[in-house]
Amino acid sequence: MKKDIIKLRKELEKELDKERFEHSLGVEYTSACLAFIHGEDVQKALVAGLLHDCAKCISDDEKIRIMEKAGIPPLQEELDNHSLLHSKAGAILARDKYGIEDEDILNAIRFHTVGRPAMSLLEKIVYIADFIEPGRKELDIMEAVRKAAFKDIDQTLLWIMESIIKYVESKGYEPAPSSLAAYEYYKNQIKPDMTLRS
Repeated sequence: MKKDIIKLRKELEKELDKERFEHSLGVEYTSACLAFIHGEDVQKALVAGLLHDCAKCISDDEKIRIMEKAGIPPLQEELDNHSLLHSKAGAILARDKYGIEDEDILNAIRFHTVGRPAMSLLEKIVYIADFIEPGRKELDIMEAVRKAAFKDIDQTLLWIMESIIKYVESKGYEPAPSSLAAYEYYKNQIKPDMTLRS
């Protein structure tokens, strides 16, 4: 797998712009660190983190074509907000172009943007790593979220979901129904620990 990850990096670098590739390396690195701490397979985390945005730099029309060809037509929320298209299209590309067969890795790519109820540990790791990787814009809460991610993965997941929904609403937009469904699920599963937020 170590040899494979080097090959994957070289292949992916040809498909992404410089900024997106650097972000992907950041998510790869952060996913591996979280996997070490929380007992997930590190090699799986490396691959999922690296490839999570593999469809980001292709056109929206091409993303839709990839999804429809695979029998996974876009949801209305994805047609309303094209920034959501790359997750499902990326999972398809990871399978068909990069040869990834592990269903957990593919799901981590597929759900890294909006999440879903009952996410696997790897899905949670990539979702969180995408938010906290070192190249991300320094938000007011970022330092605390990064510390929390290495202590309590579920609390951190809930906090990030809540933050994203509040941000989207503050911009005058409706959060994606899938994001709301995931947030409501975890809000009912997890009692918020405010000590992690200080």
